[in-house]
Amino acid sequence: MNPNQTTTGPVQPLAESPGQWQSSEQPRCPYLVVRDPDMVRDVLHRPGDFSPANALVAVTPLTGPALRVLQQVRFALPPVLASNDTDTHAGIRKIVAGFLTPATVAAMEPRIRELAQEAARNAAGQLVRSGQVDLVQTVAAFPPAIVMLELLGLPVRDLADLKRWGLDSMELFWGWPDEARQLELAHSAAGFYDWLRKLVAESLTAPGRNLFKSLADHGLSTPEMCSLGYFLLIAGQETTTQLISTTLFRLLEESNPVSWKDAAAEQGSRSAVRHVLAIESSVPTWRRVAAQDTQLSGQLIPAGAEILLELSGNHVTVPAETEASSPRPQEALHRPSTAYGLVFGSGIHRCLGAKLAELEAAIIVQETAAALSRIQLRDVNPDWIRLLSFQAPRAVTVMDQPL
Repeated sequence: MNPNQTTTGPVQPLAESPGQWQSSEQPRCPYLVVRDPDMVRDVLHRPGDFSPANALVAVTPLTGPALRVLQQVRFALPPVLASNDTDTHAGIRKIVAGFLTPATVAAMEPRIRELAQEAARNAAGQLVRSGQVDLVQTVAAFPPAIVMLELLGLPVRDLADLKRWGLDSMELFWGWPDEARQLELAHSAAGFYDWLRKLVAESLTAPGRNLFKSLADHGLSTPEMCSLGYFLLIAGQETTTQLISTTLFRLLEESNPVSWKDAAAEQGSRSAVRHVLAIESSVPTWRRVAAQDTQLSGQLIPAGAEILLELSGNHVTVPAETEASSPRPQEALHRPSTAYGLVFGSGIHRCLGAKLAELEAAIIVQETAAALSRIQLRDVNPDWIRLLSFQAPRAVTVMDQPL
C-alpha cells in the first residue's frame, strides 16, 4: 500500500511483475541499487532530488481482498514522518525527537539494564527447566517494546500482540507474500490499526505527557497520528529486537570478532553490536525515488526511478546490470567504519532512535552473555527474516555447553 493514499485510492506497483525480488528466474530488478557509501550519502542529503515518498510503499502491491480488509477499519497512511517530503516534516520530526533526546535516552539506561537483567534471568531459568531456550523470545523481543512505550508516554500492554503485528506488517509492506498470505497479513494489520486508533483516542485524554497528545497539539489529525504511530511502534522496537538477535547469533557462532566471554563486558558488547551494525544491520537497505531528472555521480537518473540504498551488508542478490557504479557487498565489508556511519541513515530523515537502539542492544547483549556464560547454539542454521529492508534470525536457540 502506498502510504500517500488511503485504501480507497489506487495502489501503484513498483514493477510490472514484482513477485520475488531478484533471482535467476526473474532478471528484472525494479530498483537502481546504490551500494557505494559516498553515493548513498549523496542521495540521502538531496531530498529535493531523491524523495522519501516511496519509503513505505508496499513492495508487493496489495490485492483486492487484502485492500477490502484494510478498508473495513478505515486504514490510511498519509505521509507524516519517514515518507514525508513536504515542509511539514521538520515540525513533526521535532515533536517526536523531543521524546528521544540524548538526555532522555541516557536517563533510561538503568531501566534498560533492569529489563535486560530480568530477561536474562528468565532465559537462564528456562534453560535449566527445559535444557534449551530461544534468546530471541526471552531476551531480545520484549525489552525494546517496553522501553519504546515508556519513552513515548504510552501504556505498556498487549506486548505479544504488538510483536506479532510488527512482524506481520513488515512482511506485508516489505515482503513478497502471495495472495493468500497477504490476506492473512492484512487481517493482522487491520487489527493493529484498530488497536492503534483506540490508543490514540485514549491518549488524547490521558494525564501527563505522551506522543499522541503532543502531536495533536501540533495540529495532526487522527489519521496522521495513526500513520506515524503505525510505523514508529514497529521501527522503534522491532528493528532493535532484530539487531539484538543477529548480534547474539553471530557471537555464538563465533563469526563476530568479539568472543561470547568478552561480550559480557560493556566494551565488548558495544563492539559486537557495532560490528553487526556495520556489516549486517537489521535495516540493510532503504528506498528513495527520483523526484525529477537528476544526476548521481555523473549518471543520469530519470524522474520516477526507484532507488534502493544499501546501508549495510545484506543477503539479497541484485542483478549487476541494475546497479549504479559501486563496490560489491563483499568489498563494503572491509570498510565497516564507513558503513557504520550510514546504518541509521543520514540527513533530515536520519533515524531518531539510533542512540537508543545501540544502547539497548549493547546492554541486552552484555547482560545475556553475563548470565548465560556457558551456552552454545542448538540450531546453527535457523530460519531468517529476509525482507527487502529487514533481516534477522527468527530464533537463536541455545543449550548448555558441555563441560
